Amino acid sequence: MATSSSGSATKAISLFLKDIKSEFRTRYAINAIAMFAVVTVFAISFAIKGTGLSTELQASLLWIVIYFSSLSGLAQSFVKEEESKTAMALRLYAPAEVIFAGKLLFNLVLLFGLNLITIPLFAIFISFEVASYPLFFAILLIGSTGLAVVTTFVAAIISKASVKGALFAVLSFPLILPLLVEAISGTKKAMTDGIAFGAARMEIQVLLSYLVIMVVLSFLLFEAVWND
Repeated sequence: MATSSSGSATKAISLFLKDIKSEFRTRYAINAIAMFAVVTVFAISFAIKGTGLSTELQASLLWIVIYFSSLSGLAQSFVKEEESKTAMALRLYAPAEVIFAGKLLFNLVLLFGLNLITIPLFAIFISFEVASYPLFFAILLIGSTGLAVVTTFVAAIISKASVKGALFAVLSFPLILPLLVEAISGTKKAMTDGIAFGAARMEIQVLLSYLVIMVVLSFLLFEAVWND
């Protein structure tokens, strides 16, 4: 059992490294995510023209930018396998859950990289200020992980469709909406003076519950989606 688990982990990491090397050659997902985030933040900054925004609106805009930026690149994790005709080789290489783990790890790295771009830009151009950094980063970590799980699973569903971009947004939004609502609420509290973890306990509990449910469902259902 230990040997089998070790072998699965090795294959998942190998798949992750393969995707990293492939992405550095093409830079499609990186460029799409980075450009969308940068252009959107600059557009928002130009639109408000120094006008102060409420903490709720700032938190909402942050997560909207993160969500739609992720849509522009994370779908490629499975789409490129279908387009390059390597999906069958992956099915022979490893079990479905191992493939999902490798793809999820790759999308997590992309999404955390997106956060490294988006948050500093927000701080500079939108006057985004955080009162409780531990709470902010906790919400960001849990929310981003949940977003990566759902988008990775949906990417597998739409990888064989003819209209991938539109279908990706349509399928992912209803699943992501509960996460966005709680992440925005938790981020707003992290931006408010004197707010500690206790005040955002409900948001953290809901986000963690959402994450656990989505991880379990994704691993349980992925084999049927991947081998269909």
